[in-house]
Amino acid sequence: MRSRSDVLETAVLGLLNESPLHGYELRKRLNLVLGSFRAFSYGTLYPALKGLVARGLIATTESDPTPSTPRKGKAGIPGRTAKPKPLGRRRVVYELTAEGKEHLQSVLATAGPAAWEDDNFDVRFALFGQTDAETRLRVLEGRRTRLTERLEALRESTTHPRSRLDEYALELRRFGLEKVEREVHWLDSLISTERGRAVAPSHSSQQEQTKKERG
Repeated sequence: MRSRSDVLETAVLGLLNESPLHGYELRKRLNLVLGSFRAFSYGTLYPALKGLVARGLIATTESDPTPSTPRKGKAGIPGRTAKPKPLGRRRVVYELTAEGKEHLQSVLATAGPAAWEDDNFDVRFALFGQTDAETRLRVLEGRRTRLTERLEALRESTTHPRSRLDEYALELRRFGLEKVEREVHWLDSLISTERGRAVAPSHSSQQEQTKKERG
């Protein structure tokens, strides 16, 4: 199982692969991708960024400060102008290096158990746009298998005659069961879509080959 820091590093590299970002914008994007329940503090993010820089996976540059713009003078007082706004601070911008891109592609090409466990699946799914179709399908199928096993265990524990849980504990367990059932249904739909995409190009290639043979 991958550590929380590994998951954060993958998310950071994936976002920087889309475009360079300064720290504040990167944190906002992380919160959007991972959800507020997985929000990362600056105290967690910046040590991770420092570590990625030290490993040569990302690099830093400083953006130019915001230029000053003189404000308009007050109405009715000719010739009076306000003081110009001070220059903004330079912001550190993070961007992926060639080594970082290679490392990210290596991570995104893996489809083992770590890719579909609870702590990592949401990040991997958020980066599916950067993942090849075969790996996407393997990750989805692995996640479905794991949840199906969990579903069977939950159903057995909920209906077990020797269960001594009170009504509230049972209700919480039923709620958990319903959540897993919904995710399995969602995964079934995604897997069906991915398989359809895989079949479509193959069918198109066969049609083109047939036309060439007839021509």
